[in-house]
Amino acid sequence: MTNDSFHLFEVIGVELEYMIVDRDTLDVRPICDELLISESGEVVSDIERGPITWSNELASHVIELKTSRPVENLDQVANQFQSEVLEIQSRLRPMNACLLPTAMHPWMNPFTEMRVWPHEYSPVYDAYNRIFDCRGHGWANLQSMHLNFPFANDEEFAQLHAAIRVVLPLLPAIAASSPIIDGVLSEFADHRLHAYRNNSSRIPEIAGLIIPEPVTSQHDYEQQIFAPMYKAIAPFDPEGLLQDEFLNSRGAIARFDRHAIEIRLLDLQECPANDIAIAEAILSLVKCLCGSAWSSTRDQNEVSTTELAKLLNLTIRHSEMATIDHSDFLKLFGIKDSSLTAKEVWKRLLPELDLSTENRLRLNTICDEGSLSTRIRQDLTGHIDRNQIVHTYQKLSDCLNTGTTFRSSRASS
Repeated sequence: MTNDSFHLFEVIGVELEYMIVDRDTLDVRPICDELLISESGEVVSDIERGPITWSNELASHVIELKTSRPVENLDQVANQFQSEVLEIQSRLRPMNACLLPTAMHPWMNPFTEMRVWPHEYSPVYDAYNRIFDCRGHGWANLQSMHLNFPFANDEEFAQLHAAIRVVLPLLPAIAASSPIIDGVLSEFADHRLHAYRNNSSRIPEIAGLIIPEPVTSQHDYEQQIFAPMYKAIAPFDPEGLLQDEFLNSRGAIARFDRHAIEIRLLDLQECPANDIAIAEAILSLVKCLCGSAWSSTRDQNEVSTTELAKLLNLTIRHSEMATIDHSDFLKLFGIKDSSLTAKEVWKRLLPELDLSTENRLRLNTICDEGSLSTRIRQDLTGHIDRNQIVHTYQKLSDCLNTGTTFRSSRASS
């Protein structure tokens, strides 16, 4: 997301990551370079196609779609992403491949199937691979939605950062979509985030507690977050390839080069329309918090990073059924109860948010029937084997093509 010092909420940037898989088996296919060649005639890192740009990622089986420029609103974004998804599907069909939604491939073996992007930016990717061994799920098998919110100065940064850090623990409750790992059900509703929070554990300063520390200016951010991170990685990165803002792996990162904060905690959904519905809910919720609808920036920063991380860990494990029994946290959202499930918190918040009619309907379905992770679990019954998982993920693939919400067989029966 480029930025010319946009003010709070003037624009937003969105990025969606998809797996490329075999049409018949749904096994991963590391052919992102072939897809890009089909459009541009050569391997390039970005192909701008009007409002949406195609990009490569660290793993060669992943393609990223992103808004080419920050957009003033999300009204047309879902349709624009859907149009590009269908275009990519048509390009992949002759290769007997297709896109697959959700945040993790359910049976990929990253230690044998991971192929690091070998083209432009490969020195940076190679450095990550050398230091962290990117064959693990925490690097090779993570597909997410990133949201970029702008700020123009330190005052706006302080408001935005405080609001986003207290919203983060609630995100897996509506966005978790990764309940299967290595062909079996995980104990975590959001296994992508479980893997993500551990992928750079060799150098813990990089991710911290995933929840960012309560800083209120660029100077403080550089001193408290960047400086320890750069110092910690220096012995492993003598060429300085990773001494950059992108090294930061917290769940929301400040990109001062873009004048934006990027949220990274959102699992990819079954279709762009549901991703954008979630994006609109987060946009409205963060806007309410920045406007002190229920609490001040100071109140938001007083909740410790450790306490917020504990709540996030609960929603990573239990999604919407996590129990939020932190009254000071709930007060930040105008909720006076001392304990609610994350699902109940969202049900309280949704009526307060500025949402389109369609997005409100989609979010109500998510609240009523559970996160996509929950619905995937419900669709798998009895002894779970590869055939069952393939059947469920073929239905998810259909949802991507049609732009519809996934409903478990039990929910619809």
